[in-house]
Amino acid sequence: MFKNFLLVFLGLYAFLSLVLLIAQRKLIYPVRKGLPSDSDLSAKQLSYWQQAAPEYRGFISQEPDQPVKGTIIVFHGNGDRADWGQYYAAALNSQGYRVLLAEYPGYGERVGQPSEKVLVQDATEIVTAIHKEFGEPIYLWGTSIGSGVVASTASDPQLPIAGVVLITPWDSFGNLVQGKYPLLPVRSLLLDKYQNIENLNSFGGKVAILVANHDRVVPTKFGLNLYEAIANPKKLWVFEDSGHSNWPISPDQSWWREVVEFLEE
Repeated sequence: MFKNFLLVFLGLYAFLSLVLLIAQRKLIYPVRKGLPSDSDLSAKQLSYWQQAAPEYRGFISQEPDQPVKGTIIVFHGNGDRADWGQYYAAALNSQGYRVLLAEYPGYGERVGQPSEKVLVQDATEIVTAIHKEFGEPIYLWGTSIGSGVVASTASDPQLPIAGVVLITPWDSFGNLVQGKYPLLPVRSLLLDKYQNIENLNSFGGKVAILVANHDRVVPTKFGLNLYEAIANPKKLWVFEDSGHSNWPISPDQSWWREVVEFLEE
């Protein structure tokens, strides 16, 4: 009886591990398709960058009314679309920055299949193009999966990145996912690693970390682990009474200015 039970258990364990191996990128990247209407873009004061759809690579804000301090490139979460992040543009444009809401390959109407390698390569090309077009300084902001893209991109010493902001990040993607599936060997099965600690220590520049104290998708402890482990010049913000997708985004929130001032110091 026990032998039969063990065989069934091992068979189920192997099956679930195989499903996870095969389907993991579908689970990690639930791509959001579609494009905003022209009227929607106009209302958000955004325009396509670099070219018109479907060859675009994101959406860029209008130029600030005041002298431009630099460019902020935003990398969104895995369940979002670039144009849904207009609140970044609204808040950071008023701080004197032009804002690019970068779109991932495979999302919106961009071609491609998302993976860590694909997203980071694309982000590297975007940073290089922004530098060529606008110069420095360039700051990278990333939320959730975007924090992994930002940290990995910033680890390239050839890129002119002045500082990074990570919202609801983790220490390593393996730690996060293993915590969600403790009975499966997910850490060893992961194709995309997003090793944020290692990547940020290779960067060495300023890092702002923002966590939500009621985050059930990326529990707060993973962001705090990241903050404690990195040697970079750093500062931590904790969004009280907030979850993974409902932290305060209103442009009049004081934390926007505080983060920008930290980066500019």
